[in-house]
Amino acid sequence: MQALEWPVRSADGHAAAVRAHLPDGARAGLVFLPAMGVAARHYDGLAQALAAHGVALAVHEWRGLGRSALRASRRHDWGYRELLELDLPATVSAVHAAAPALPWSIGGHSLGAQFAALHAAVDERLRGIFVVAAGAPYWRTFPRSQRFVLRGLFGVMNGLGAMSGYFPGRRTGFAGNEARGVIRDWTWTGCHGHYRVPGLARDPEAALHACRQPVLALRFTEDWYVPRASLDHLLAKLPQARIAREELGRDVLGGRKADHFGWMKEPQPVASRVAAWLAGEPR
Repeated sequence: MQALEWPVRSADGHAAAVRAHLPDGARAGLVFLPAMGVAARHYDGLAQALAAHGVALAVHEWRGLGRSALRASRRHDWGYRELLELDLPATVSAVHAAAPALPWSIGGHSLGAQFAALHAAVDERLRGIFVVAAGAPYWRTFPRSQRFVLRGLFGVMNGLGAMSGYFPGRRTGFAGNEARGVIRDWTWTGCHGHYRVPGLARDPEAALHACRQPVLALRFTEDWYVPRASLDHLLAKLPQARIAREELGRDVLGGRKADHFGWMKEPQPVASRVAAWLAGEPR
């Protein structure tokens, strides 16, 4: 099954494309948001695994990556507001227009899962929220041996963004080249434990608190990017949601390391759980 590309244009003119896999006879669909710095094409394996269960996958392309018309630079900057207020509504609307008969849920990996929850909280078209290898990056939720190093790294990352005009992730080995505004907003949550999005018309924390969509959360036992307490911190922001959660280890992933990215090379166990959840959980 080849990937389809559905063009997307945000309200400010930004152009990108949704990378979609639509199997014959699909019974459900999942809009999926990648991890920070990861292009949509890297989830083709997950798409193939979900297709075997009759689930369509439409992968959002982050502004600045892959088929996005922009690249982060001193001239081109953006933050959470543009991603939440402009890009995600455009993607979800494009998906619904292209396949209106399917019931769509939303999910994401790492930062993508945080955005999935933030968007679903204000978009009733989406029937459920899937969280994989994700948590809120609050420094106090990490083991004591990592906390102050992480707190310091947040400052270093903001400094690099200010000096370079963007965060040079390809040179540092963390994520990809990212807009300094995204790093500013991400590290704010990392330092303070809550979401603050300058210029956003809504209060993201209040929206999460009121969110009622069912949630499936999968964490991996060797994922040091997402300690259990980090996932706990994110899910605690959804007190009215019905949450199903599970931790997966190497025994489930065919011996592969059960960490932040290892599951992408063995996506079938994740796909089977998502398919079963979509069949029985979201309203």
